[in-house]
Amino acid sequence: MSMIFSHKPTLRGERVTLRPVHADDADVLDEIIRKDPEVAILTGTVHSRDEPVTNPPIETMREIYRRWSTADDRLVLAVTAGDNSVLGEVVLNDWDKENRSCGFRTLIGQAGRGRGLGTEATRLIVAYGLQELGLHRITLQVYAFNPRARHVYEKVGFRLEGTGRDALRFDGDWIDVHYMAALATDPEWAVEESAAVPVPSDHRRRAPR
Repeated sequence: MSMIFSHKPTLRGERVTLRPVHADDADVLDEIIRKDPEVAILTGTVHSRDEPVTNPPIETMREIYRRWSTADDRLVLAVTAGDNSVLGEVVLNDWDKENRSCGFRTLIGQAGRGRGLGTEATRLIVAYGLQELGLHRITLQVYAFNPRARHVYEKVGFRLEGTGRDALRFDGDWIDVHYMAALATDPEWAVEESAAVPVPSDHRRRAPR
């Protein structure tokens, strides 16, 4: 039996489109990570504002994204808008088959912030996981010094489940991490629990409101 993430959908919202990544997307995403220090800081990649961001060589990055484009253990979709330029990515990973759960992470570059694009992208992929793939639970982690991201997650329907105290050392301070989750049984998603259902080969979905 194929893994849950074998199918790579294209999900269309009102302002963003999520499409399967390919190897060449590594060039844009590598640039976002290297040139936008906020990405590295808020994801806990670095431990001070002065620490340089070091990515693998671009050839390695391209190979990673090439593998992810066909991987059956994760779903990586590029976030695009307007002229189809890549603004970031959204990811479902760490699939737990028996418990019908997985993790979620996202990366949105500076060009895609402040316009609600990240909110719509998050809502699209979470709805796909809970309502189309039959997942019961999607989890994420967000650091306490990133209230903007936490607000987005709460707006979409994630709920705070707990806090890991002093999880990250940054600029000499200890930063908490918040654990959040969205369930298929939460009112925001309004679906009954069911096993995963087949997904059409050319899936299109509008973001739920």
